Amino acid sequence: MGRRRPLLLLWMVMFLVMSGFGIIIPVLPFLAEEVGATPLELGLLMAVYSLMQLLFSPAWGQLSDRYGRKPILLIGIIGLSLSFFLFSTAETLMTLFAARLLGGALSAAAMPTVMAYAADVTPPDERGKAMGAIGAATGLGFICGPAIGGMFSQTSLHLPFAIAGALSAVTALFVWLVLPESMRPPTAIRPAGRPPFREMKRPLLYLYLLQWTATLALAGLEATFAYFADRRAGLSPVQLGYVFMIMGIASAFVQGALLGRLIKRFGEGRVLQGGLAVSALGFAAILLIQDFWTAALFLSVFGIGNGIIRPCVSSLITKQASGRQGSAAGLLSSFDSLGRIIGPVVGGSLFSYMAELPYLLGIVLCLVGAGLYALFAARHEADRLLP
Repeated sequence: MGRRRPLLLLWMVMFLVMSGFGIIIPVLPFLAEEVGATPLELGLLMAVYSLMQLLFSPAWGQLSDRYGRKPILLIGIIGLSLSFFLFSTAETLMTLFAARLLGGALSAAAMPTVMAYAADVTPPDERGKAMGAIGAATGLGFICGPAIGGMFSQTSLHLPFAIAGALSAVTALFVWLVLPESMRPPTAIRPAGRPPFREMKRPLLYLYLLQWTATLALAGLEATFAYFADRRAGLSPVQLGYVFMIMGIASAFVQGALLGRLIKRFGEGRVLQGGLAVSALGFAAILLIQDFWTAALFLSVFGIGNGIIRPCVSSLITKQASGRQGSAAGLLSSFDSLGRIIGPVVGGSLFSYMAELPYLLGIVLCLVGAGLYALFAARHEADRLLP
């Protein structure tokens, strides 16, 4: 089987999974309110999912190195489906928390396994392109999912969760019947080896920290942009939805159509540095928004830059983690989750003090990311030259 068919199947899997996940985004706050959740409890409900991802992603990634990608991916998707069906029957806050905990712990198997699978079936010189395509599928799923969820929530707040559960179940069936295993025996069955967090050694540690800073900046923006745009441009929730949709389309287009060509010509390192620079420019431009169109344009600039970072980092890390792509991808997902846990708290706290601070911090974090890449490149070159 050629490389293109597994990658196309993988693209479809990620699009379906993220569409199912995105369906619940506009509905969950209202369902939580219906069962009596306070704003603090809603915040905890959102955060506990990322906490489970942080804790479980490395272990799932390592298990995929040991037992193969397909069974672990199936566990992740089936777990997501079960959590959605639990949401669809929830009448109490405790049930919502149970569903969120279950979904976070089991679905943590999906993203690192997909990244490891993509690394398995692509040579190093095409790795960045494959990671970009996966990122584009993720972005498009997040665009389509909330629109579907908002539409069906008009009938019932529980219906979008049932649809998401069914969509995830269909995706699991699709993976079971169609997606081939990417690891060949006996490679797929190996001793567990060292703990996943032992992968945090220089120079890779610099890349993990770089991804954390990028996600921290993104999560801070996501938590505050609605308030900022309302103050500066008077944007309504509907207009904000369109702004984020435009950003998602722009980011997905660059990831899916241009990123592979850019990496092939300039390499992951230069493209990554360019993404950090564009992200910083986007943060600075956001401070100047005046209306819907400037908000859409400037947020899209940021989204394009930020969307480039994860595929480049994933490509660089999996190239350095030969035979341990699952562990490496799982650890990267943990750093991603850590940024999503801390980012909203930091961004919200800074915004309450001064509205511009989350975006000024974003510029600083982009500069820190550039410094971390410089440390990675210098250390990697030094290690390469050692006898």
